[in-house]
Amino acid sequence: MKYSNYKVKGLSGLPNLFIRSAMVLMLLYALLTFILIALTIFTPFTPTAALVIGVVIAVFQFLLAPPIIDKVLEGAYSMSWVRHEDLPVFLRDFITRTCSNIRMKNPRIGIIRDGAPNAFTYGHTPNNARIVLTRGIMDLLNEDEVKGVVAHEIAHARHWDMLIMTAAQLVPLVLYYIYRMLERASATLGGNGDSSSQEQNSLGASLGTIALVSFILYIVSEYMVLWLSRAREYFADRFAGWLTRDPESLASGLVKIGYGLAGKEAEHKSRLQKMKEQSEKDRKKYEERDRRLEAVGALGIFDTKSAAALAVSSLPSVSAAAKMGTEIDKENLKAAMRWELWNPWAKYYELASTHPLVASRIHHLGRLSEMLGREPFIRFDEKKPESYWKEFLVDMFIKLLPLLVFIGFLAAAVVTRERLLLAAGISATGFASFLKARFSYRFGRFPERSVSDLLAEVKVSGIRPVPCRVKGTIIGRGIPGLVWSEDFVLQDDTGIIFLDYKQPLPLWDTLFGMFKRARYDNQEAEVTGWYRRSPVPRIEIEGIKVPGEKERKCYTYAARYVLAGIIAVAGLVFGCYMIVTGYNPLF
Repeated sequence: MKYSNYKVKGLSGLPNLFIRSAMVLMLLYALLTFILIALTIFTPFTPTAALVIGVVIAVFQFLLAPPIIDKVLEGAYSMSWVRHEDLPVFLRDFITRTCSNIRMKNPRIGIIRDGAPNAFTYGHTPNNARIVLTRGIMDLLNEDEVKGVVAHEIAHARHWDMLIMTAAQLVPLVLYYIYRMLERASATLGGNGDSSSQEQNSLGASLGTIALVSFILYIVSEYMVLWLSRAREYFADRFAGWLTRDPESLASGLVKIGYGLAGKEAEHKSRLQKMKEQSEKDRKKYEERDRRLEAVGALGIFDTKSAAALAVSSLPSVSAAAKMGTEIDKENLKAAMRWELWNPWAKYYELASTHPLVASRIHHLGRLSEMLGREPFIRFDEKKPESYWKEFLVDMFIKLLPLLVFIGFLAAAVVTRERLLLAAGISATGFASFLKARFSYRFGRFPERSVSDLLAEVKVSGIRPVPCRVKGTIIGRGIPGLVWSEDFVLQDDTGIIFLDYKQPLPLWDTLFGMFKRARYDNQEAEVTGWYRRSPVPRIEIEGIKVPGEKERKCYTYAARYVLAGIIAVAGLVFGCYMIVTGYNPLF
């Protein structure tokens, strides 16, 4: 099976990757050229400095980032490199065969000692790529799913995504630098007062205009880069599906990683089934291989039970049972997909994301399965029961309410020249902030829910929560392996979910992550909080309790109320000050 066979006859929907990337890069650099030409024509500034600085930064980042990332991952993320011969046999053989077929050197494999499932790749070129997997990938995914995930990461390296995305990200970098440079220059020229000449004022106005255009193009180029990144994710998915001839397994792996539908019950069934089918003769046969895997076990890739299951994972007699044991409940999956397919917030969040929505990726993989003559992993055939635009518009209004109130009062104050409207606007902004906090942090009952039950909620967003209480096991950190990550990943019998530990001061979070967070690992926990989706499903913690530790509370919600009160009182004080002193900031 050679790389030239990648194109599947009759499969459409994804334009040629080279053409799409080339068009985006050409458009990005056309925007940059436009600004550089404007600088040359309308100002005495030479654009060379901005361009050279941007290029130097990008080249520096591209050349030095991989070795720097190596050291950061090794030091701060509890990552260790695994020798190729120490990998599980199924994964070692798959990587060797795949890289040989696509004429690429075997990537280095790093393992992060964390139970949260994640994987990524980085490097300069396809031949010095690094693929990093967390222990959770090996614990929670079966062999075929692991192959699909690794094939996806190999695709990023094979398609030169690291170089292409570096070239794309150079444009927003330079545009932002030009904006900041011209903004400062414009402010300097405009601040010379009466001594400023007419020519200087004109130059300052030109610089200000180009700075504004640069900032607008910077925003546009950022969204173009995000779009290109999402496009390349689709191609990496298709490549992995073609490479393994099993798009369904990648879809299943994406569901476990993206939605968290990998419960303890399924995991335990898989391990138990493997151990039951393992004869004493087979155990002795694989004892030597277990000893060769001790180095991997020492890195925390597998716990004792996982290593025992892995030792027989390549036996034909148990492969079907292993796959059956980790089977995902399709009804739970359909319920989890509803939010991405029905709620308008999903597309809103996707615009600012480097990755497409999981539901969209599953859909494209399903089309590939059909073209390969296989049954798609899931067919979403449900009809939307109602429109969710009303909730979306209400959420958006609440989200923007403090800003809208302040702008409204400020505009009224400027038009009427009524100074007290400005003070009233500050107080009204505080009251609007109070209403926003009241909407976003709903108190009362925290009913007990399961992860899969929460994922089925459609009327939820980053600002519209679902109060809940969840019980499960803490299996990892929010940022896998990062020693000061304060967040949690919790697993119950139905799935996995991110727990957002958030205190009013970031330093508070960091200190907790460094000195107390480790006490919660592998503990049974009870969590109360607010389930949100934006688009990642998460629970913002109100309280978390594990055996042997007192319940730990988060006070961000309280800080929001306090801040709203301070703003409201500040407006009243400012109004009184203006009345007493006669001060009028509008003149």
